[in-house]
Amino acid sequence: MSFTLAIVGRPNVGKSTLFNRLVGKRLALVDDQPGVTRDLREGEARLGDMNFTVIDTAGLEEATDESLEGRMRRLTERAVDMADVCLFLLDGRAGVTPDDQLFAEILRKRSAHVILGVNKAEGAAGAAGVIDAYSLGLGDPIPLSAEHGEGMADLAAVLMPISDEMALREDTSPEVEVDLDEEGAEETAAPRITAKRPLQIAVVGRPNAGKSTLINQILGEDRLLTGPEAGITRDSISLSLKWEGTHVRLFDTAGMRKKAKVQAKLEKLSVSDGLRAVKFAEVVVVLLDAEIPFEQQDLRIADLAEREGRAVIVAVNKWDLEREKQSKLKDLKESFERLLPQLRGAPLITVSAKTGKGLDRLHAAILKANEVWNRRIPTARLNEWLAEMIEMHPPPAPGGRRIKLRYMTQAKTRPPGFVVMCSHADKLADSYKRYLVNGLRESFDMPGTPIRLHFRSQADANPYKNKKKSTPSRLRKHLGKRPIGE
Repeated sequence: MSFTLAIVGRPNVGKSTLFNRLVGKRLALVDDQPGVTRDLREGEARLGDMNFTVIDTAGLEEATDESLEGRMRRLTERAVDMADVCLFLLDGRAGVTPDDQLFAEILRKRSAHVILGVNKAEGAAGAAGVIDAYSLGLGDPIPLSAEHGEGMADLAAVLMPISDEMALREDTSPEVEVDLDEEGAEETAAPRITAKRPLQIAVVGRPNAGKSTLINQILGEDRLLTGPEAGITRDSISLSLKWEGTHVRLFDTAGMRKKAKVQAKLEKLSVSDGLRAVKFAEVVVVLLDAEIPFEQQDLRIADLAEREGRAVIVAVNKWDLEREKQSKLKDLKESFERLLPQLRGAPLITVSAKTGKGLDRLHAAILKANEVWNRRIPTARLNEWLAEMIEMHPPPAPGGRRIKLRYMTQAKTRPPGFVVMCSHADKLADSYKRYLVNGLRESFDMPGTPIRLHFRSQADANPYKNKKKSTPSRLRKHLGKRPIGE
């Protein structure tokens, strides 16, 4: 039986370190400074024979207003309401603080199952904190060391009865019908989008472009922390949902500033986490601010996604604030074609993360981009097309020697990759390569997606080339099979 465990506590008590320990990966950012985690991060954990979902939360603070800390606290309280079990984590070296006592009262009222854990309990300094934790009245505290993996067996022993209770509830619950369209369908050339294999979408852009607000609008709830401050998101958060009938996993990433401005260690970790999300995604949505679109950093981010071979969509946010929409859209399209020629034909979608307008067009563009990204073209059609392209515009003849393009085939998809067998591949001009790439886009309806075109040299079919000279057989017989010259 799977249940949900939320790890809560004050800032810098080791919640993210314990989260990484339970999921077995370094998913959450960890740093010595407090307040690193701001959003709710979910992961699939395994402890002993139990599989469950664990939620890493922001540090609990006393703020209850509309400040950043107050919004973080409300998000954490929402995680407490969502979870089946709450692990209230203390810092064993700091002991029980007045804030811990306040939050213990809140958890006692809001959660049916509260487990008390004392992190950093190794050594004599941590042992004193374990004894001090009894004063909270939440039962026997569990000494833990998230950094070194100590106390995991004790935690598993406490969670096991709760897991059995959840399993008993599930056995008595009505059966859930299985969607045969998802589970029993045959595999096609392009991977089908199912609940087990959702479409991976990363939303990237500069700070304060509205990435978290956009994902909250798609979710239909305030799942991610948002606000007027730039750079709120630090972790790359993944969320699974069904968006207009399509199973997707959305990655919210930290805003990416210019490399020269990124000096702090934490921001470097955040940007690195976002880049990793781009590499794992299938479709990348580059979100721009309508007020200042196509900044230098926007172009770098879009170029990065193209070089990684992802299907790219450019979305312009805050469109609800734009007054002269038609003239602005015309300027955006002109700038797009001029500044990002490597993404020629990629969709440009205007959206409003605040009102939700344009999200239906964004959804359709994402599905179209994914279909093109997985497209495979038959070899026969490719070679017919290649012959037509050569007839219209023959390849150049450097040094008076004509380059012959003999054969073409598609070697891969995701993104589409093609191989052309030719003579003198190293002498083929880049302009002619671009001519073929643009022709592929137009002839086979592949706008925007990265296309990889490789040329391999193929020598003329000469059976005697690169063979050693040998004495003719008749002459060898005449000479008594002796080498010439003896």
